[in-house]
Amino acid sequence: MSTPMTADQFVKALKAEGATVAEHAGWRTHNRAGHGDWGPVQGVVIHHTAGTDSLSLCYNGRSGLPGPLCHAHIAKNGTVTMVGNGRANHAGTFAANAVSAMKKGSSNHPRPDVAEPIDANAITYGVEVENKGNGKDPYPEAQRTAVVRFAAAICRFHGWTAESVIGHKEGTRRKVDPSFNMDDFRDEVAVQLKKVIGKTTSKPTKPTTPAKPAKPVKPSVSLANLIEAAKKDPKLAQGKTTHKAEVKVVEDALKAEGLLKGKYVDGAFGTLTVDAYRDWQKKCGYTGDAANGIPGKASLTKLGKKHGFTVKA
Repeated sequence: MSTPMTADQFVKALKAEGATVAEHAGWRTHNRAGHGDWGPVQGVVIHHTAGTDSLSLCYNGRSGLPGPLCHAHIAKNGTVTMVGNGRANHAGTFAANAVSAMKKGSSNHPRPDVAEPIDANAITYGVEVENKGNGKDPYPEAQRTAVVRFAAAICRFHGWTAESVIGHKEGTRRKVDPSFNMDDFRDEVAVQLKKVIGKTTSKPTKPTTPAKPAKPVKPSVSLANLIEAAKKDPKLAQGKTTHKAEVKVVEDALKAEGLLKGKYVDGAFGTLTVDAYRDWQKKCGYTGDAANGIPGKASLTKLGKKHGFTVKA
């Protein structure tokens, strides 16, 4: 048994479940207070209106049965309109075995006893679903979904299972509503209750700021090492010299200048590389001994600036 929801709690629960909610003027204080108890509540009762355009009837009631006749009316388009808050004239009296099954959340909903000693208006929420109830009038998908969400919202709030939802016809032998199978309906409510709604308790993950790409590290060559490699013996075959990694950086640059064929970029400062570097020196404007194929600081620095390497003495 549970304390009934307040009006604000009711609306919040329905919206959290995904229902489209409308509020009839005056519904928050519209009830049958003074004509019987209201609460503790034990379940939800599903009705069909057995007519059309019944929203006003659900709010106002009829001769001999004042409104509200339910807590909410669900239209064909799925709109859930709140019409009452508190005790409502929707269920009448119920059989004890029906109420016991509802209260316990039993999966077995027995045929109601003939005796109906329990005031069901005091202990149940009620919803009227717009339908003629003749077996021919359909329940559109939007409407069916809204009824499921209505029942699930109440059950979720109170911590009940789908078995706490019963049809009017399951509480009394006097009624035949709703005109759909309640076991199938409760299965749908159970599926809805398994869904996670509302905000999660975990903090949302902040979007990761893409890391700035690291600036490429420029290779570095030593002028002294290159001179040593070039002077050791320019007549040696390719690959027979020292400081190969640094030599290869310079050879790659000479290749990019079109002065050395790619197959000779092997880290050796042999005769072909000396010739290629001599051509680079000439390209830089050097002549005579200044264009001898042995790297000098000025020409090597200029080559490095153009092809992305630095020079250290």
